[in-house]
Parts: sequence; structure tokens; C-alpha cells
Amino acid sequence: MKEIRGQELGDRTLSSCILHSVFCILLLAGCQATTTGTVKQDVSVTDQTKKLEKEGARYAGPEYTIGIIKFKNKTPSRVLGLGESATDILVTLLKSAGLEPISLTEDAMKEQEELIKLQQTGAVKTGQKKAEEGFVDLDFRVSGAITAYSEAEEGSDVLIVQSKTQVARVQVDYALVDIATGKSLVAKSGMGEYKKTAGGFLGFGSKTTADVGLRDGAMRDALSKALEEMVKELNKRPFQGRIVLVEGSAVMIRAGERSKLEPGTKMAVYRAGQDLIDPETKRVIGKREKQIGEIMLTGHQGERVSEAKVTSGSGFQPGDIVRVVK
Repeated sequence: MKEIRGQELGDRTLSSCILHSVFCILLLAGCQATTTGTVKQDVSVTDQTKKLEKEGARYAGPEYTIGIIKFKNKTPSRVLGLGESATDILVTLLKSAGLEPISLTEDAMKEQEELIKLQQTGAVKTGQKKAEEGFVDLDFRVSGAITAYSEAEEGSDVLIVQSKTQVARVQVDYALVDIATGKSLVAKSGMGEYKKTAGGFLGFGSKTTADVGLRDGAMRDALSKALEEMVKELNKRPFQGRIVLVEGSAVMIRAGERSKLEPGTKMAVYRAGQDLIDPETKRVIGKREKQIGEIMLTGHQGERVSEAKVTSGSGFQPGDIVRVVK
């Protein structure tokens, strides 16, 4: 009888040890760092990566080329790497959305725009090539600035379990501009947030360290919202391209198979003129445009070039803008 009771006691002790071990394993598993991302105005988001893929897949238009000017760092604290991080992340997002991103410098863009103005006024001779032809390969450009960035640590104690959360928040101002017309299509400000949580027993673990992923996570949140806004705008716009060559009644345009246009599509041809300047802000808000005729698409010559024939108008030149007639 004593042997049986001893065995029962041993079994209970073993069971208690096993349960205690399982409890410790589960508790320690919960101590591992976890990260979550959310986008302001969309609090239901829990899986940011899948959201980005979904948003990118929504773009169904032509494969436009978008120039990205390096984002400025206007945060009071001037946290290192914010502008570069925002630019690199946006390049990746645009590429995943089916667009073609090109990184630009603000100085190069300003020099090109100044040269265009001088040639338009006659102060500088045009020569064999007009300055605006340097923008033929770009359809739109994106510029922006990081205006606020902060990191905070939040902690909580529940019984014997302790957790700490690092939270990064960022504010990004951005604008999408039509290269051909100079018009700002999207100009908004967005917030991004990212969290990293670590937990453990009181007095053990629950430490979080500085992590560049925290910064980039908040940036990706904000820029994913920006991407969503830009994709919505581009999806609702009619196709826009430029004339690259004129041979009699035949016109070659920058479109191609990537434009997803069918032969027989009618397009209006526009000539861009002087800059339109806001009298109060003195900023360029667009260009004066004049319709000079129409063409009809006859076929594609590869991914980026299509051929069309003139149906009305004359005097077409390389650089003239073409848009699908609604």
C-alpha cells in the first residue's frame, strides 16, 4: 500500500513539473518581440505587407514612369536617414504597383525647369534639342517631406508579467505632379505608426532596443496610404502619352503594349504652352494647353511605342501630349 501511495505521489509531482514547464514555455514564447503596423484612417489594418500587395494590385492602368525626388527631412529633431528611407521605400512600393519609378535629385529638376523657361522666352537658343524633351520619359513626379517623427516607450505590468512597447509615429507630406501639364494631382499629408512589443517576467527581459525597422515600419505605413491615394488618382485618369516622331500622316507615340490601348482608340493632341502662375502664391499651378488635332491608334511596336494616323489637325511635333478621348 505504501508503495502504491508513493507511486501516486511521484506521478502527481511529475505531472505538476510537466504543467509548470509547459506554462513557462508558453509564457516565454509570449515574451518574444512582436511588431504591428497601422495606418491612420484605416484602423482595421493588421497585416501591412498583405495590404501593400493588395493596394498595388489594384492599379490597372498604363505602366507610367514616375520620377521620385528625394524626400526632405523637415523634422525638428532631424533624425538621420528619414529622407533616404522614405525615398527608397516609395521606390519599392511604386514598383510593386506596376509603375516604373526613377530616383531624381531636386537640383537636377530645378536646372532642367530653369533651362526650359529660358528657351521658351528666347533667352537661350534651343539648339538641336529642346530642354522639355528631357522630360519625355517621365509621366509624373512625386516629391515630399518628413515633417514629424517620434518614438515613445510604453510599459504595462500584469501580475508577474511585464511588457514594453516601442512606438514610432511619422507624418509625411507628399505631392503627385503631372509632368506634361505641371498640375498637382494629389497633395496630402499622411500619418504612419509602427509598434514593437517585448515581454517577460518582472525584472527579467522585457527590453527593447533601438531598431531601424521601427522607423522604416512607420514610414512604410504612411507611404502605403500615400500609394493608395496616388493609385486611385491614376486609375481614374485617361491614358496620357507624348508624340515621339512625325512622318507625314503617321505619328509615333510613347505608349506601346504597356498602355493597354486597343487599335482604333481615338486620342486628342495637345500643345503645352506657358506656365500658369498663381497670383497670390507665385507658384506654378499648371500649363496652358491647346488642342491641335486628333489621331487614331493603328497598332503597337513593342512595349513602349505605338503608331497612329492623323485624323484631324496638323503641325504635330515631338513632345506634344496625347490623351484618350473619353
